[in-house]
Amino acid sequence: MIIITQKLKYLLSFIVIVFSLISNAQTTGSQFSSSLYPFVVDSIIITGNEITEPFIILRELNFAKGDTLTQSNAIFNRERVYSLGIFNQVYFEPTIFDSTNILNIIVEESWYIYPIPFIDANEGDLKKLTYGIYLRLKNFRGRNEDLIAAIGLGYDPSFSLSYYSPNLLYKNNIFFRTSFRYASISNKSPIAEKLYGSSFSQKSIGLSFLVGKRLSLFNRIYALTGYSYIETPFFIPGVNASDNRIDNLFELGLGYEHDTRDLAQFPKNGIFSSVSFNFRGLGIDGINYSVGKIDFREYRKLLFNLISKWRFSTRVTFGDDVPYYDYSIIGLDEKVRGHLSEKIEGKEFYFGSVELYYPIIEELNLDLSFLPIIPNQLLSYRIGLFAQIFAETALTRFKEQPFALNRFNSGYGLGITL
Repeated sequence: MIIITQKLKYLLSFIVIVFSLISNAQTTGSQFSSSLYPFVVDSIIITGNEITEPFIILRELNFAKGDTLTQSNAIFNRERVYSLGIFNQVYFEPTIFDSTNILNIIVEESWYIYPIPFIDANEGDLKKLTYGIYLRLKNFRGRNEDLIAAIGLGYDPSFSLSYYSPNLLYKNNIFFRTSFRYASISNKSPIAEKLYGSSFSQKSIGLSFLVGKRLSLFNRIYALTGYSYIETPFFIPGVNASDNRIDNLFELGLGYEHDTRDLAQFPKNGIFSSVSFNFRGLGIDGINYSVGKIDFREYRKLLFNLISKWRFSTRVTFGDDVPYYDYSIIGLDEKVRGHLSEKIEGKEFYFGSVELYYPIIEELNLDLSFLPIIPNQLLSYRIGLFAQIFAETALTRFKEQPFALNRFNSGYGLGITL
């Protein structure tokens, strides 16, 4: 009898969980089924933001008071607010009160302090485990600032600290990022390892500052400067950038980003593109080379909720004395599925991919608030389940090598993304 009672308890618990999932299931379309659309916005009210400053949300919207909000644009703007990464739930509710059209944006703030232990198998090798803890303070001061500290032990021990403010001077749309890192980094270059005759590590200390301006909702520019101290236990030309086993690497760079994606974490529509060019060494200690990067991604909704994504990226180094630790390496900078354990290096790489996604569950609002003790901010999630098929390819090369088809590493397959 006791056994039957326990089984009934487990069964009832399972039914409660399943009922909670089903009762909270909600598609993006169902939230925006209001007959009030198109909706002339006379007023915008934000509720649920206990910590977050209202301007953090308002600056993500592509409409203002007096504009007409369509259903499709409401869906797009909801995803833009979600993309901030600081809310569990976001709702747009148009209402009419006393002949005034009011758009109520209801948010549910997420948990903001994340101490996360981690174990990382470097290069997919279980003999190269790095373990430690990652501490992130999200939405610092309610202004969507990020404060992150991490310490890693074992293989490639490191310590890092970074701070990011997307609204350093919010009236002027100025953002700022700074980071510090100390690490003992195992050499990743097969050429350097062959020259030395065995594996080795380099001590690296780095400090960087980035200042940028948000030109519009979709466009940003930035400039950065930094310094890296890189110490190698020996001197070999090419393994070291200077004529010494210690490299003092100064850096200046410029970049531009264009981002029209609806949901940054898992886009269904939009374009992301970025271009950057960094000058490294600046002639100090004889170090003088450059690195250029391009990344382009397009997401498009096709028929029957089918989502397509294609991507192209490249990293090119310029200069005759590029150190091996700054080579472009497929298997590190970019990875081709099916060749994850392979490392192929060169002065430049080219990467391309095509993917198709289809929603098994497009959106499910998971509510676990019936669980005791745990804070409510950790009991609410928005999840989706997508089937996907993909194909991708990559090439690394030196200047004298051809763009031959048999030199490309390619992979394809299908899978499930949660």
